Amino acid sequence: MGMTEQTNYRTRILTHLPELVGLGWDTLLAASPETGAVFLKSAFLAALQASGCVGRDTGWEPHFVLILDRNDRLVAGAPMWIKDHSYGEYVFDWAWADAYHRHGLAYYPKGLVAVPFTPVPGPRLLAIDAASREALLQALQSEAETLGLSGLHILFPGKAETPTLQTAGLMARQGVQFHWHNPGWRSFEDYLGALTQPKRKKIRAERRKVAQAGVQVRMLAGTAIEAAHWQHFVRCYKTTYAQHHSTPYLNRAFFQAIAFAMPEHLLMALAERDGVPIAAALLFKDDQTLYGRYWGALEAVDSLHFEASYYAPIEWAIAQGIERFEGGAQGEHKMARGFLPQPTRSFHQLAHPAFADAVERFLERERGGMEAYLDELHERNPLRLG
Repeated sequence: MGMTEQTNYRTRILTHLPELVGLGWDTLLAASPETGAVFLKSAFLAALQASGCVGRDTGWEPHFVLILDRNDRLVAGAPMWIKDHSYGEYVFDWAWADAYHRHGLAYYPKGLVAVPFTPVPGPRLLAIDAASREALLQALQSEAETLGLSGLHILFPGKAETPTLQTAGLMARQGVQFHWHNPGWRSFEDYLGALTQPKRKKIRAERRKVAQAGVQVRMLAGTAIEAAHWQHFVRCYKTTYAQHHSTPYLNRAFFQAIAFAMPEHLLMALAERDGVPIAAALLFKDDQTLYGRYWGALEAVDSLHFEASYYAPIEWAIAQGIERFEGGAQGEHKMARGFLPQPTRSFHQLAHPAFADAVERFLERERGGMEAYLDELHERNPLRLG
């Protein structure tokens, strides 16, 4: 790790993520008003590195920027990575990279502030106050310049951080996700009753197909997820990636690490037939929000993905008083299940002036299209009005 001086702060670069615990990272994180903080907990980040899912060899090189005051107290920090590709980000800049390449310029390495493989909006510029946050952003920009990176990209930041990023002049990019909110439903039938009749009929038909196939879904929380369940889930997860001719970002060691270190944030939908598990979905949770993350199956059962990944978790969330359910990136099909469109943002700064100008013009056009798209989605609201 390195350290540089600022007027009122010291900047420290951290590359070994287990050290976050001793530095008070989780205490700093707890002060954030944003949802999605569970994916920035030191246990989650340390598990990514210890399992080899991130690291220099993966193209996700940890380069966390920390701000300490003169008493060596951590007052701000950001999860920065040096990237030599754009996989696992869910904000797509492949066209930008291609344009650089066609002009004989290097787009990689680039600086990225994000949670790997996790398109969940949440805190990115952790800070105890506005002054510390501004110092952190300046340190990130300085580090990107010192390292000769093509740019700095901050993905899915929380609402509280947006003013700092806008004031600093970073280019904003808008996206959309689909989130479920509970306005006060007390049962799954209440939720169904709020949907339009065609949507309600479709969900009942899909749940009936799963039941008629002899499959039941159990929800297991925390330490109720036993070693055999984890073994089954990892097998399903890897099998589903293989069926799509793809390689999973995460591995058995990562899931074992989070099972041990943060069980209070884990929820598994286990699908069984005659007591034999055939599929599973893994979700994360905090006091207010459920986060849909990973799914896998050993055999194809009509509508089982919807049951395990959406309906059973929604039923569980209502019973537990969970207010929100974020279903993951993209997917208009979620609207038919009562997930409504929510705008997301990312912020970008490119070192090359001409490309920065070109990208800014592109983003202006893209924003216009995205706003029209959001308007169209809102017109297709699956909830009954009035």
